[in-house]
Amino acid sequence: MTASHTFIAHPDAPLAARMRPTSLDEFIGQQHLLAQGKSLRAAIEQGMPHSLVFWGPPGVGKTTLAKIIAASANCHFIELSAVMAGVKEIRAAVAEAENVKLTRNLNTVVFIDEIHRFSKSQQDSLLAPIESGAIILFGATTENPSFELNNALLSRLRVYVMRGIEPEALVDLLQRALSDTRRGLGQRNLAIDAEVLLLIAKAADGDARRCLNILQIAADLAENVDGREIVNREVLEEVLQGHAARFDKGGDIFYDQISALHKSVRGTDPDAALYWLCRMLDGGCDPLYIARRVVRMASEDIGNADPRGLELALNAAHAYERLGSPEGELSLAQAVVYLACAPKSNAVYVAYKAAMADARHSGSLEVPIHLRNAPTKLMKELGHGAEYRYAHDEENAYAAGENYFPEPLRGRRYYQPVDRGLEIKIKSKLDFLRKG
Repeated sequence: MTASHTFIAHPDAPLAARMRPTSLDEFIGQQHLLAQGKSLRAAIEQGMPHSLVFWGPPGVGKTTLAKIIAASANCHFIELSAVMAGVKEIRAAVAEAENVKLTRNLNTVVFIDEIHRFSKSQQDSLLAPIESGAIILFGATTENPSFELNNALLSRLRVYVMRGIEPEALVDLLQRALSDTRRGLGQRNLAIDAEVLLLIAKAADGDARRCLNILQIAADLAENVDGREIVNREVLEEVLQGHAARFDKGGDIFYDQISALHKSVRGTDPDAALYWLCRMLDGGCDPLYIARRVVRMASEDIGNADPRGLELALNAAHAYERLGSPEGELSLAQAVVYLACAPKSNAVYVAYKAAMADARHSGSLEVPIHLRNAPTKLMKELGHGAEYRYAHDEENAYAAGENYFPEPLRGRRYYQPVDRGLEIKIKSKLDFLRKG
């Protein structure tokens, strides 16, 4: 547990720590929260902090902004990490906050990093001190609070969504680090052209910490030419070897990307579908997971409008299992493009959900006696299978008027084929038979 008002890093600390903003004027990004007129900006300027949680990817300033807000309101600041802290540490922080209020008349901000890692009991231990005003709670999380925080705690916090920082803002950060002689690299004779700075900013993928770490490593590998330290494209490529885009397996970014892939296929946009497929593959997603999801798309969104979609999706999965990476990835791309271009129908998906709802909620309805199996003499004597009409003996192999449902569900219609692809013919056939 750490308590502080100031957060100037040691001169030997990493560049990202030294360049941590100390005021809103230095803070970059998050203008959707901090622009003039925004409620969070107004609360900061008025010195009236409230309990909140910052939700966003790494390196976008969650901890920094928490410290800036606390300092601007002259609050005592206690920092906890959910990885290390438990109920005991929370109680100690509350006791410290109460003592600070009594002896110095200051409010206390308790900042909990990775608050999504707290168990339900740990989260519950925060409710009373928030409710009584003993502490102002600031949380930070990379995970969706609506999934990771219990409702009682979430109802006491305001959620602010923080976004990845735009490359242009990261370039400004890099230039500030290069010119700052006290905290940055301004005392060194570094030469980095604008193109390389932009490449660093893009490689950082919205993460200010990663951006400054890349700059620091690149500066350490700079080529000395006539007394100047040159960071060129070749140096940067060496630094970026093995760089991967942000991909949080099992987290929100993971599910957001697979959602984007699925919705691009459903929306008949093969180009966007290919992009999201490649984003996931490039980020390290298991191709077999993608293959399973592609098979699901084939049934859910294409269905009987083009049954070949399911066959192609399964073939793509088998091809990847046989070939592995990178050869097998092309089969996944082929399936994704085909499904995106195929006629769409969710009729089977809708029908399945409706039938499942009836199956779950209609109770144990009996099988109609004419549909029952009759393998024994007794069952035949009881009428099992009697009056059953053998469809193949009927005109068009269809027993018009026959009921195959339990009696209370007679006449149910789940499957409604759409007017696209093969389902046009399926719909026409069903309409014809049902009129007979």
